[in-house]
Amino acid sequence: MILKASLQLAFLAIEIILTFYSSVLEDNLMVKFLLFVITAVLIAMGVTKLASRLLPADKDYVSPEEEHAA
Repeated sequence: MILKASLQLAFLAIEIILTFYSSVLEDNLMVKFLLFVITAVLIAMGVTKLASRLLPADKDYVSPEEEHAA
């Protein structure tokens, strides 16, 4: 239920952003590029966070803090 609602909200947000891109910023390429970069960074952060939640932890990895403590 919560997942379905969050997907619908994400879809609505994407539609609003695309409308904003196409209507307001159709002539200014620099602003378009900056918003594209910001959007790409946010999507990359979201995918990374989602992957870290869904995928199991790597049991072979030892963090530098644990390595120095041992």
